[in-house]
Amino acid sequence: MTTSKVLEKLRGGDLVRVISISRLTDPWLTELAGRIGFDAIWLDLEHRPFGPEVIDPISLACRATGIDLMVRIRKYDYSCPMRALEFGANGIMVPHCRSAQEAQQWVDWVRFPPQGKRGFDGAGADADYMLVDPIKYQEHANRETFLTLQIEDREAVECVEQIAQVKGVDILFVGPGDLSNSYGVSMQFDHPLIQTAIDRVAAAATNAGKWWGIPTGTPEAAQRALDRGARMITCGGDHTFLVNGFRQAFEQFQGLQIRDRALRDRIAV
Repeated sequence: MTTSKVLEKLRGGDLVRVISISRLTDPWLTELAGRIGFDAIWLDLEHRPFGPEVIDPISLACRATGIDLMVRIRKYDYSCPMRALEFGANGIMVPHCRSAQEAQQWVDWVRFPPQGKRGFDGAGADADYMLVDPIKYQEHANRETFLTLQIEDREAVECVEQIAQVKGVDILFVGPGDLSNSYGVSMQFDHPLIQTAIDRVAAAATNAGKWWGIPTGTPEAAQRALDRGARMITCGGDHTFLVNGFRQAFEQFQGLQIRDRALRDRIAV
């Protein structure tokens, strides 16, 4: 069974560097991220066309390189977190958690008794395919699985203190884009309403003894978040890298021209 690198670092007072995968699900990319030294892969199932079938090979690459796998699930039933965990995810990210009652539901579905109500199978990657004692497996899973709830709605901010107090929740993760939409100030991340909301999430997490995080696109933004108390920050992702790389290549090659006019004219004829 694997030990969570994310929880090890957080429990030791360190920060966690996450890299996002939401387009290229070939395991080699995850292995590369692990070899480079990132702490966790953020695999997005919420906004992308692929399903849980990609989790198994990606989690194998994670285990091979000692990097955690955090899966942002689609929210429709108990099978979403359960299958991700049995396929080898170390952590579950739940989008749009809006109440303490909902937070408790996710705890129930992610934690084995007595902490929750997760169903037992014991034959998945997280249980070393039945090679470990089932009691030890469940205890290990409860200790080494982290639950991240995204706070990205105004109604969630208004009860974030209650959400943070739910036992079994580990990390509150701000979703600035949807949060700004919810407050009616779309994409205005520096707006006082959004900054006040982030401060409230940070305070709620700290007062409850929980960690919090936020997406950060630059080292400067990440440092500002860390200075505010965040401990999970993002370092970009495959989609952004691809878009930026293609744009950069196009711009770099924009200045090309045919200099030999005579040769051009001969070929044209």
